[in-house]
Amino acid sequence: MATQPLAVRRKFASPRLARVNCLVVQDFGKQRYPAVDFFRLPDKRDISLSSRLCEQLRLQNLAVLSQMDCTISSHFDGGQIYITLQAGSMVGAAPLKSPTNASHDFGLVVQPRFAWPGIGLMLSEMGWNIVPRPLKMPLMKTSERRIPPWVLSSMILHRLQRFLDSLSRKFEMTTELRTAPKGSVQWPDYALDHISRGQFLSVPCTFPDLHEDRTLKGAIRFTLEQHLSSLSTQRGQGGFIHNLLDLCLSLLNRVRDVPAIIPNVTSVLAWSRGSLLSESILEGIQAIEWTVDERGLAGLSELNGIPWAMPMEDFYEAWVETVFGIVARQTSCILKSGRRRQTTRPISWKPAYLGSQKSLIPDLWMERDDLTVIVDAKYKRHWEELRTHSWRDFEDEMRENHRADIMQALAYANLSTTTTTVTCLAYPCSQQSWTDMKERRRIIHKADIPAGDRSLELWLIAVPMAVPATEIARVLSDAVRSLS
Repeated sequence: MATQPLAVRRKFASPRLARVNCLVVQDFGKQRYPAVDFFRLPDKRDISLSSRLCEQLRLQNLAVLSQMDCTISSHFDGGQIYITLQAGSMVGAAPLKSPTNASHDFGLVVQPRFAWPGIGLMLSEMGWNIVPRPLKMPLMKTSERRIPPWVLSSMILHRLQRFLDSLSRKFEMTTELRTAPKGSVQWPDYALDHISRGQFLSVPCTFPDLHEDRTLKGAIRFTLEQHLSSLSTQRGQGGFIHNLLDLCLSLLNRVRDVPAIIPNVTSVLAWSRGSLLSESILEGIQAIEWTVDERGLAGLSELNGIPWAMPMEDFYEAWVETVFGIVARQTSCILKSGRRRQTTRPISWKPAYLGSQKSLIPDLWMERDDLTVIVDAKYKRHWEELRTHSWRDFEDEMRENHRADIMQALAYANLSTTTTTVTCLAYPCSQQSWTDMKERRRIIHKADIPAGDRSLELWLIAVPMAVPATEIARVLSDAVRSLS
């Protein structure tokens, strides 16, 4: 396999352009599309055909829609058929089968309702514990230009980090000068080239040595240098880019002993054929392949893209945990996490086989002396709605969901035995909403609940997106200190 200097960038073959229709919506949002336009039907008056195509589109893509937490339905407004797309908490992109030929000619894109630069800041402060994950689906015929390139780089860098951690080593025949014989000594060379010059301690030896696969490490170095170059042009996105650059440079330092190698298709296939390859190795090889092929995340442009997804509920829970980790340190509390199974409280049914839910698992449990603060993170629109609408203006479904959230929070409060207990529901909001509420001191809505000798409070708190965790924690820490 030939090596090339990285100053000369390889010219990759451009993917074939494709005209692809995508259903696009924000998380927890709803979007309607005229069926005749989406399917490009010649007869706009053929209501029957539009209806059948909508239903077939839904039926053929049930598995994908379920994985993306979306639903598709059709609606007739008296004039034409509309495709109605309802999204949940999952963001990402996936291919959709055409209802006419069953090929992946359509696409589904669910965008976060908060800006990507803000999500980048949060990912960085969370330590990149949750990143977009690729889906095992056919490639889409589009890639999302509105998703910044660092999102793909974050996926690939963390894959390569795990790859390097698990990279196997093998014996290779090595020839080098030694001060003492080892393996097979090249005596003629030693006598003619070294003894004649007085180099008695320069013994040319050939011996098997345990090395990591240098060709594979060279491909990893090529991949890392491509992403280093890409990230260097994105410094204006925010400080979190510097964290990604630091990670990239640290990984490059681990492969600095080999030259960069641009892998070919044959090499990639050979690396992938091992029967005992771990998942981290296979994902690392795939990351190299994505970079060589210059694929982006699937979405709304005209280049082949990788289907991907990121559960915003898990993302937001991890963000709230990051914020309250700072609060716990500032208020001398002990913090336990439901993600680590530290807050599990079993439910004992009698008889056991008749039981349903087996345990209660609050997201966060913060405790100090006679104070307990229980936090449940809810990635919902409730806070924005509460800020702009009165309770009587809430939709019935949102009312019921909010009541269910409160009942869940109060159930968690019963698990506490301390004198003072605060149970919190944390909802996301935008940076602008946070700034406005902070000025009016409305970050926390508090309610006192009669509980005998105990002091029990319910807090509805705003934990915004795209605001530094330390700034959010400062406000929440002051509220916790006021309970003392």
